[in-house]
Amino acid sequence: MTLRLALPLLLAGCAATPDAAPIAPAPAPVPADTRAEDARLVAFLDAAFDANVALSPESQTALGLKTNYDKLDDYTLADAERRMALSERQLAAMHAQFSPDRLGPQGRLSYRLFENGVVQARRQYAFRDYGFPVSTNGSPAGQIPVFLINQHRVDNVADARAYIARLTETERVMGEVAATMRRQAANGIVPPNMVFKPARADAQKILVGAPFTPGADSTLLADFRKKVTALDIADAEKAALIADAVAALTGPFKRGFATLFAVLDEIEPRAKTNDGAWSLPDGAAYYAARLAQNTTTDLTADQIHQIGLDQVAAIRAEMEAVKTRVGYRGTLESFFDAIRTDPRFKYPNTDAGREAYLTDARAVVAKMMAAAPRFFHRLPQAALEVRAVEKWREGTAPVAFYNRPAPDGSRPGIFYVNLADMNQVQKVQLEGIAVHEGAPGHHFQIARAQELDGLPKFRRFGGYTAYVEGWGLYSERLAGEMGGYADPYGAFGMLSLQMWRAIRLVTDTGLHAKRWSRQQAIDYFTANSSLSPLDIEREVNRYINNPGQATSYMIGQLRISQLRQKAATALGDRFDIRDFHEIVLGSGAVPLDVLEEQVDRYIADKRG
Repeated sequence: MTLRLALPLLLAGCAATPDAAPIAPAPAPVPADTRAEDARLVAFLDAAFDANVALSPESQTALGLKTNYDKLDDYTLADAERRMALSERQLAAMHAQFSPDRLGPQGRLSYRLFENGVVQARRQYAFRDYGFPVSTNGSPAGQIPVFLINQHRVDNVADARAYIARLTETERVMGEVAATMRRQAANGIVPPNMVFKPARADAQKILVGAPFTPGADSTLLADFRKKVTALDIADAEKAALIADAVAALTGPFKRGFATLFAVLDEIEPRAKTNDGAWSLPDGAAYYAARLAQNTTTDLTADQIHQIGLDQVAAIRAEMEAVKTRVGYRGTLESFFDAIRTDPRFKYPNTDAGREAYLTDARAVVAKMMAAAPRFFHRLPQAALEVRAVEKWREGTAPVAFYNRPAPDGSRPGIFYVNLADMNQVQKVQLEGIAVHEGAPGHHFQIARAQELDGLPKFRRFGGYTAYVEGWGLYSERLAGEMGGYADPYGAFGMLSLQMWRAIRLVTDTGLHAKRWSRQQAIDYFTANSSLSPLDIEREVNRYINNPGQATSYMIGQLRISQLRQKAATALGDRFDIRDFHEIVLGSGAVPLDVLEEQVDRYIADKRG
């Protein structure tokens, strides 16, 4: 299975399994020979995973390893070819060495998921040159500094020299990215017009401060200086390392950025529109493949669009009820405007206002962690931290997102929130965002998956967007059952986030299959959401740049919620929410059809 780990959320210590919580019933015993065959398959799949990771120095670092610590990834088309060829060889070897009928339930599932993953990778490989390496969703200009600052530990002099080597490697990476963009443009694949200005602006922010311009240290030099200063070595050696980092930054690193700026200047005149996937060569097939990958279903664009329209209508009705509850007498649209503009729903646009937001978000996470043992048998052991997005990548960073923890505990899970302009941040949405990105959302699923025993690595560290984001969105409503949203405005904020994801179904399919304009998508979003104008533009830009991904959230949530209702109805008094959550989370991320099979099996077993 082709897998490139995402490189890019600590409150009080680590969460542990509560002693008093009963554990879900153990599965039936598996015969010894089947256990041995399952173990052999895990070893095979782990070796396959490791072979994939060996192609990615950045993934190795993300996993807490220090192999190839002085290298960055290969960003050429040849790398994609190597990865696909490796996956095909691994699949053929698995078919030759294993038979599903000799495996236990988890072994058969691992076999099936690996097989299906390669089949899906094959379909995506046909469109390997369609992804924009520079977009409003990010670029190497921001991703490399984020990676070095958050992932690259400096525990000794060798680590510091590896950091410097990676600064130097940036020149190669930017050259490879520039070559990709030129090849894509020659084939009619050009980033949308709205990409270039913010991508260029964010990249320029990396080159502000010493040693690039007068003043305080730039972000990267400040990070390197801090890490080297903490080493127990002579001051002269520290000074020499810092001098070498300065040389790397002003030399190959800066030349790499010049290469990126040059290709942006070269290609920007060819970017005439902000159109969706339909405008690309064979765009309809590309978008169908993206929907299949992101939803793990065979739903068509038309079906997803209609589901979105239905959900928008249903959530508007819920919003009307909250509006009535708080005594607001105007229209829902005017209530959206009040939420956007009323100062009582804002934090001050100051550093103190940003810190207040982070404090409130940490309090929400702590409240959810305290309530969690009543809803979950097991909690993740990894710590969870809440941070603001670094200022130099605020222009292209999403509203909020989660970075997975290191498996060895050396790095916590991180819930990032973009606080660039507090005038655009809504207090009413804070609680819903914190539970989605933190607890019981992504942290409970992604960190927990890494800690599952007996599963192959590709299941512990991989994922399916519909499952992962579906769980995050399901968690927003679950938080209400856990004691959240005591304030009706907080409940409205949660509904606004739900509406946000329903709108995604409509606008993503509208942009990419129904030939909506960017402005048409913005207008639809504005008419049905209290989201700020800046965030709406960011969202629509994101959908244009990443076709299909935005549809995964609500498609996944709806399936999880439907399966919960199915189990509750079938089991009645025997339904335990902790058991259900263990079934959903206890096997790691899976496609939605597999999740349904697991829930059906749970219902049958519980009925006896």
